[in-house]
Amino acid sequence: MEHDKRNVYLVGLMGAGKTTLGKALARRLSYGFLDADREIEIRTGVSLPTIFEIEGEEGFRRREAQLIAELVKLKGQVVATGGGAVLRPENRENLKNSGLVIYLDVPLQTLCERTRHDKNRPLLQVSDPLQKLSELHTQRDRLYREVADLVISGSRITAQSVLNQMIRGTGEAWKR
Repeated sequence: MEHDKRNVYLVGLMGAGKTTLGKALARRLSYGFLDADREIEIRTGVSLPTIFEIEGEEGFRRREAQLIAELVKLKGQVVATGGGAVLRPENRENLKNSGLVIYLDVPLQTLCERTRHDKNRPLLQVSDPLQKLSELHTQRDRLYREVADLVISGSRITAQSVLNQMIRGTGEAWKR
């Protein structure tokens, strides 16, 4: 059975593996892959920290919402969203209405280990990144769960495990 090529959106905190897993999942599904944060960098010609420095988080979130409104019109894409994409109601609605949303719920300590040396994460350039991740998780977990069709928990999430859970959760249409 051929599926309808609806998009797959990966949501979760920074360091959850949305980009790495998204690329592998796209290959498995024979879909395209887009990283929303990278797409914003390409379109603006500057890094995320520069956008945050010049426009603040609110300016970045406006750009992100505009991009998501465009991406949901595409078909057959795996999209790694930015960690804060779920903060705006219009983004949650757009994602939910245009594809399958998967929340990658990874333990905070794992997220901290994965992101501790990454200078391209403006929200984590603080004295206590683990505390910041905990605050972001408290703020966003409910929103991730609200929008998600599937929640996949753990620190060792693989493309195959996501694909298996997609098949179990949404039926044979995703099987390759």
